[in-house]
Amino acid sequence: MEHNRVCCLYRVSTEKQVDYDNNHEADIPMQRKACHRFAEQMGWQIVHEEQEDGVSGHKVRAENRDKIQAIKELARKGAFDILLVFMFDRIGRIADETPFVVEWFVKNGIQVWSTQEGEQRFDNHIDKLLNYIRFWQADGESEKTSIRTRTSLGQLVEDGHYKGGNAPIGYELVRSGRMNKKKHELYDLKIKEEDASTVRRIFEKYVLEGYGVQKIANDLNGEGIRNPTGNRWSYNTIRNILLNPTYTGILRSGDSRSPRLPELQIISQEMFDRAQKIREERRTSKPDTPRVPINMRGNSLLSGNVFCGHCGSRLHLTTTTKRYTRKDGSQVNERRLRYCCYQKVRKMVECDGQSGYSVKMVDGMVEEIIKKMFSSIKGIPKSQVITSRYKKEVTLRKNAHTKLQAEFAKAQETIRKLREEVVRAIQGESSFPKQMLADLVAEAEAKAADLQSQCQDAERALADSEQLLEDVGRKYTEIMSWADMFDTASMPAKKMIVNAMIHRVDVCRGFQLNIELNMDIRQFFAGIDEGKETGS
Repeated sequence: MEHNRVCCLYRVSTEKQVDYDNNHEADIPMQRKACHRFAEQMGWQIVHEEQEDGVSGHKVRAENRDKIQAIKELARKGAFDILLVFMFDRIGRIADETPFVVEWFVKNGIQVWSTQEGEQRFDNHIDKLLNYIRFWQADGESEKTSIRTRTSLGQLVEDGHYKGGNAPIGYELVRSGRMNKKKHELYDLKIKEEDASTVRRIFEKYVLEGYGVQKIANDLNGEGIRNPTGNRWSYNTIRNILLNPTYTGILRSGDSRSPRLPELQIISQEMFDRAQKIREERRTSKPDTPRVPINMRGNSLLSGNVFCGHCGSRLHLTTTTKRYTRKDGSQVNERRLRYCCYQKVRKMVECDGQSGYSVKMVDGMVEEIIKKMFSSIKGIPKSQVITSRYKKEVTLRKNAHTKLQAEFAKAQETIRKLREEVVRAIQGESSFPKQMLADLVAEAEAKAADLQSQCQDAERALADSEQLLEDVGRKYTEIMSWADMFDTASMPAKKMIVNAMIHRVDVCRGFQLNIELNMDIRQFFAGIDEGKETGS
């Protein structure tokens, strides 16, 4: 019996590869024709063929490739004698794996041939070395191709052009008149206003009214509004919209970013940043210190950030009904909302505070304080507020930079001392084990590297006065927008504004309030006479 039974393997990394040149892989039909022609020339008989579509030989290991495993099983059963591929990199391009996959077939009595490179043998050490070098080069070429692709797309985006693919919701693709190297016309993005208005609504519901992602989807579906594909809105679609910086007018590709393109901006940078902050706070908040309102549907202004000023327990919203008789003899049920110290009521802690506080009174006092803060800033010219805040921010950044420099210098001195101790240990003059010193040096160097990076960031932040002025102006605009809408805002919107400004409210006996502002708000109002942060 002649040992000429052939199993062919064909593979492409993407399902769109249709040609072959120095920069692209062969498509399946071309690989098949080349293998059939080669087998006919060699007098071999093809008894089996396997095809992999859209499988990366650079990223997917052999153990996860069904076709490779199927061919191995056939080899174990003696079903063929020769494994034939168009080029050896069709078997794979992973330098630390593919050479050993090829060697496995040879050791199991299977000849491995390529139509372009001949037979891969393992008769001696040189054969093994050449085999490894071949796949090391293929691995490197895959990485270089990937880098070239990323660089090309990154440059396209940095030049302000769309990298390709489906248009995000809110945009449509339009012909650009530009051609790629293959003479195919490229497309750019353009705002599609009917969909863009829905995108704006999604951000406003999430940021200004505190709606969750699923509730936004439910509301849109309940109103009969469909997404651009005609389907119902889903949790994932809403989430992806909220995460996409393209809506701020900035295109992206990997680490590359375009300048802001006003013609593509659907929402403000401030709105997008607030959405990310809310999402992060909802994702990471601890039960005892929530940073976004817990209950958006109730009629209480504070939700999750109001605490007992005596025992520190969070106050929970409760509803009670009181029945009383009017002068005309009719019976009326009065519904009362209260912030209750749950742990006091349950006698879980020692607390000398009240059991509960009227929501109407507490919320009313908080509203008055918020209004006074807004009133104080409205009474000062914008230029004065921004200049004052800018000077204070510069001072804060200088202090932060100086502190980091001191810490970095201290870390460097620690490294110097540890290295001196290492030298003494090598000379047998130290009482510390060498490994312990090595670990301490590594830990100190990592800390110093982190501090150095923080110093560089702080230095850049200090040097970028233009960006600082822009940040201060953006915060001023944001606070003024809250001030303008607060009186007429819906309860969910008011909750979001209060939550954005107030970190925590502690309520004590006699309705004494201690209000702790969020850090950015506290810094902004520093020096502005907004009245007291404590009300009574």
